[in-house]
Amino acid sequence: MKKVYLETFGCQMNVSDSERISTTLAKDGFEMTADETVADVVIFNTCSVREKAEHKLFTRVGHVRHSGRKPVVGIMGCVAQLEGETLFKKIQGVDFVLGTRAVGRVSAAVDASLSGNGKIVDVGERDDDYDWTVADTHRHSPYVAFVPIIEGCNKFCTYCIVPFSRGREISFSAKNIVSQVADLRLKGVREVHLIGQNVNSYKPESDEGLERLEGKSAFTKLLRATAATGIDRIKFTTSFPRDFRSDIVDAIEDHENLCNWVHLPVQSGSDRVLRGMKRGHTIDKYFKIIDRLRSSPRDISITTDIIVGFPGETEEDFRDTVELVEYCGYDMAYIFKYSPRPGTPAFEMEDDVSPAEKTIRFLELERVQRRVQNERLKRYLGKTVKVLVEGSSARNDSLTGHSTCHKVVNFVGNKEMLGEIVEVEVNEVKSNSLFGVLKQ
Repeated sequence: MKKVYLETFGCQMNVSDSERISTTLAKDGFEMTADETVADVVIFNTCSVREKAEHKLFTRVGHVRHSGRKPVVGIMGCVAQLEGETLFKKIQGVDFVLGTRAVGRVSAAVDASLSGNGKIVDVGERDDDYDWTVADTHRHSPYVAFVPIIEGCNKFCTYCIVPFSRGREISFSAKNIVSQVADLRLKGVREVHLIGQNVNSYKPESDEGLERLEGKSAFTKLLRATAATGIDRIKFTTSFPRDFRSDIVDAIEDHENLCNWVHLPVQSGSDRVLRGMKRGHTIDKYFKIIDRLRSSPRDISITTDIIVGFPGETEEDFRDTVELVEYCGYDMAYIFKYSPRPGTPAFEMEDDVSPAEKTIRFLELERVQRRVQNERLKRYLGKTVKVLVEGSSARNDSLTGHSTCHKVVNFVGNKEMLGEIVEVEVNEVKSNSLFGVLKQ
């Protein structure tokens, strides 16, 4: 039996794809291994959102090729979809390239490569009859499951490669999603993440299963339908500001198992920059969403993504972003320096913010966010949070897990608690996590 090692870069959608890749390969007679050194086949499931991710791929393939062994090497995911056969010229020793829509054909590509049938490239359309279910043994966690509800993106923000690597939006059947969540609950999964590039853009072809549910949008109705399955926790990511409606917050307030966490990427605090990015929302509209979230009795945790140094960003534009961070009081912000991505409209713009200035702005915004974040986290001191125990932490005899508001929480406990939801009283706050004691 041939052994396959699979390494995943990037977002939750890539992790979800890798779960399906592993399930397919195992079903077709391959053995998945966590040990790269014994693998007959090494597959990298890639991300193209940041230039750094691509550089990491080149380094990893080189490492495999210089290890003294000669496994079959395959590249899948977004980089594969965008680059196609050009990867054979860019990276020495690649045997097959499969795009994001070719997940269901991975076994055939591996078989052909092992048989020495030459270079293989497949960036074609998705198989309509491909089985997207994931075997329990191939999930990233026995307690937390990713459930894709929408794939692709129709927004075409000028800096973003996703519409080209993932294609146009496809919303999956609500009936199938709800059935999948109900089945996961019966199998002992405690938390599901409804995932997609823009989850609140969800618009299935049919509203079967959602007809009688309250809500202005199909996504809100889907939230209520999945909540009705009785599964312990439901989280969703990523939300798009332009499509975010107040009735999403209404649903969170009505259903305790809809978790009190919203990831809402803003990207910039300047309306002028947002227009250049073609984000389709204004800061005024964004602030109104933040105000609605802050008014909720659920104490909703808000996280975001921000880009500094976008083409044409002035010092005044950057100051607007600093003020936005102060106003919104994010629990966490993922801050990135703009990097041009070939194939995007922004790639044709003049990258006129110098690397040095990007670094200065990045560090300043990071300092502001860290201060704001530390102040926000202090509100948990002395409070009790419910934690899904997911594994061991770096501290001796400690366990770690996530709260409903998606905070990492560490506490002393025994491994028999894995998979349980326990109450922890917070007595220490770190920059990115909470520590506490188990309540008896």
